Amino acid sequence: MSQKQRDLLELGRLEYLQALVTEFQVTESPEAKEQVLANLANFAYDPKNYEYLRQLQVLDLFLDMLTEDNEILVEFAIGGLCNLCLDKTNKDYILEADGVASVINCLSSSNEETVMSAVTTLMYLTTPQSRQQTTAFPVVECMLRFSLSANRRLSNLARVFLEDYCSPVQVEEARNLSKHTAVGIPLPKD
Repeated sequence: MSQKQRDLLELGRLEYLQALVTEFQVTESPEAKEQVLANLANFAYDPKNYEYLRQLQVLDLFLDMLTEDNEILVEFAIGGLCNLCLDKTNKDYILEADGVASVINCLSSSNEETVMSAVTTLMYLTTPQSRQQTTAFPVVECMLRFSLSANRRLSNLARVFLEDYCSPVQVEEARNLSKHTAVGIPLPKD
């Protein structure tokens, strides 16, 4: 494939992604919004799309959707962020936009996929600078609860988070305090 053909293919990619973003913005149908956001989250999986998605402000769109009442939109938005935050530029953008707080809020979702993506996103967003926020005491308490879940996927992921991202002191302090208090974050439905 010639460079000219590759350039045309890339231009087509940007135009297609722009059409998706426009469709999301103008449609009134909740089902159409869900479908478009699912498509954008899938495109967020491919590093070839990262620059285009940044240009089209899809990171902001995903961050904005985390506060929606529609759980399906939240699920696709956190899934898209999870895909995008593997890239350092995207990760930095999410961190600077105070995205960690919104991701942490997703831990209280009743949707299993939303919670799984939120835990994974917190892992990907953890840096020496963000660790204090991504492993804050309420997050560690939540992971301790998730580690006891009957849901194997959730309990295994929570254990990885506790072992790989939290210090033994953090886990022990949360474990000791949790013995004396009730944590109000419900487990997701299977």
